[in-house]
Amino acid sequence: MTTAVADAPLLTARPKRRRRSIAGNTRFAVLLLLPATVYILLFVGGPLVRLVRDSFRNNAGTRYVGFANYRFALESSDIRAAFVRTCIYIVGVVSVEFILGVTVALLFYWLGDRSRWVRTIFLYPLMIAPVVAGLMWRFLLIDNYGIVNQLLTDLHIISSPDAFSWLSDTKYSLMSVMLPDIWLTTPFVTLVVFGALQTVSPEVMEAARMDGAGVVRTAWSVLLPIVRPVLAVALVIRGVDASQAFATIAVQTGGGPQSSSETLSLTIYRAIVRYSEPGTGGAMAVMFMLLLIIAAGIAAGLLWRPGRDR
Repeated sequence: MTTAVADAPLLTARPKRRRRSIAGNTRFAVLLLLPATVYILLFVGGPLVRLVRDSFRNNAGTRYVGFANYRFALESSDIRAAFVRTCIYIVGVVSVEFILGVTVALLFYWLGDRSRWVRTIFLYPLMIAPVVAGLMWRFLLIDNYGIVNQLLTDLHIISSPDAFSWLSDTKYSLMSVMLPDIWLTTPFVTLVVFGALQTVSPEVMEAARMDGAGVVRTAWSVLLPIVRPVLAVALVIRGVDASQAFATIAVQTGGGPQSSSETLSLTIYRAIVRYSEPGTGGAMAVMFMLLLIIAAGIAAGLLWRPGRDR
């Protein structure tokens, strides 16, 4: 009886100590998040509020016009064409990046430590700025004296270096501006997927091997379903990032020729900066942002299914 009474203060003191520890950790976490929160509110939240406000005003910013800018953006054939090109750009870039990135990540996974040096070299494009990549690919693809056309001529695939116009032909310009983006960010997909593959339990791989599953079957039915949430995150990040492609396109073609490689990011930039039309540009930006949020939510909902039956 005496022992129980003596131990009672100790039993009641432990929850208090635990609560204090949790409260201290919470305060520490809030302090860590505070600089990022202030930065986002100042440099993202402020301009975003102004963008939404300008989208409901005329281009001079002197009066409220309601949804007139939105109606104009929806009815403009040029803006609709830019939106279609943006969708083609996103689907083309992200699809190729994921096919190449996942394939290379699986190859690195199977090779193990033997791929160490190759992995290092493969990740080099991540260190290159988009402007530099755009300039480099412009010199590679430029007509008459581009390295790519010269190689194709030496291989007798085309008759002369000026026989194929990558950047000045409306049929190929959009595809040409995709190449730097694919080259730059395929290593990102590879890095993310390869990192996720490192978390796969060796017991799972051993069970697949004992069941007689081959390399392709193991990759398709075992590895990829396990890393599916990571694929969902990478897909959303790359889709949103590809929709904002600007530097590589501006450096290579400037959206030309005849706006054949102009995406919505360039259209919005020109409307706001070059033509001083913040109302029209703001309306385009707000609608595009809402579409991206919806598309990202759908993609995440379809792919992000951790814990469900595969």
